[in-house]
Amino acid sequence: MSDRTYRLILGALLLVTLYFDIAYLMYFLIGLLFFEGVTNLRLPLLLRQPQEESAAVCNLEPIEHTSRFRLEAERAWRLIVGLMLLVTYVLFYDLLWFFPWFMGFAIFGAGASGVCPVLIGVKWTGCR
Repeated sequence: MSDRTYRLILGALLLVTLYFDIAYLMYFLIGLLFFEGVTNLRLPLLLRQPQEESAAVCNLEPIEHTSRFRLEAERAWRLIVGLMLLVTYVLFYDLLWFFPWFMGFAIFGAGASGVCPVLIGVKWTGCR
């Protein structure tokens, strides 16, 4: 499973959860995002087939990339999305009910198109 497929499934689950008002599934998704962000045990990495990893190995020298932070961009993305869902769905849903919907559509669109503005912004700030 790629990160793009993960974002597509996560966005679809967020939208289904919000449409049918399944609070326990939303709490599970928020907990999953925080767990993946804190431990860096990500579902796409755990579900990836070993053949893909061996095919991706190359003997070329890595390109030098300077980053300000040692935090990976995918890990930071999961923490940011989990925090925003926690704040907007759990704490202030009466005032900010539209924000989880916006996030669900944005994450679903990022999975469908492969372009995630939040992930691009996180990489731009200096995460690797």
